[in-house]
Amino acid sequence: MAINSLFSCLKPKENKFFPLIIEVGSCLHTAATLLVEFAQTDDRVKAKEIFQKIKQQEVMCDGLTNNIFEELNDTFITPFDREDIHTLCERLDDVLDYINSSAKRVVLFQPKSIPDKMIDMTKIVLACCESIDIILHELKNIPKKPYRALEYCTKLHDLENEGDDIYEHYVTELFQNEKDAIEIIKLKEIMQYLENTTDMANVVSKAVKNIIVKYA
Repeated sequence: MAINSLFSCLKPKENKFFPLIIEVGSCLHTAATLLVEFAQTDDRVKAKEIFQKIKQQEVMCDGLTNNIFEELNDTFITPFDREDIHTLCERLDDVLDYINSSAKRVVLFQPKSIPDKMIDMTKIVLACCESIDIILHELKNIPKKPYRALEYCTKLHDLENEGDDIYEHYVTELFQNEKDAIEIIKLKEIMQYLENTTDMANVVSKAVKNIIVKYA
């Protein structure tokens, strides 16, 4: 019995980590979906209600991430290097932080309107989080079948480039057409946080590719 208990402790605890990480991905996906809805509403009361729902996802993600870090401390053998799991979860948390911060700035700054290109950027953020969600479901398959995870890592890179293009064109037009200096400051900062979200999503893909290099 003692030997069986010892071997049980030494087995990789895949069942602990993968469901928790997948839940983090679900939080990202939900928050990004809410972000698109948030950007498309003209009702400021409704916008604040949606922002609170995004904030709830951030709090939930923080709790899940803390649980994963506790499991890392308590588990002798993990499915991947504990440093890689830790880094991946930190980067996932960063993505949700940027989603929350983007929405928060809209609530605080109250721009006159949400431009179409800003809505387009929220849709890029959603596409990033959909790709991340798929990648996280594929983590357990990386040692034998890393190809689908790699495919969506590449997609994240492409989405980041698309987000960069939207941001650059938007800022150029903003400075050309907007005459209100305060409005320029507001809109540019909101758009910058959305663009930073796509950048951080691509950093998630780099963390995953680092795992693939080691284990595939």
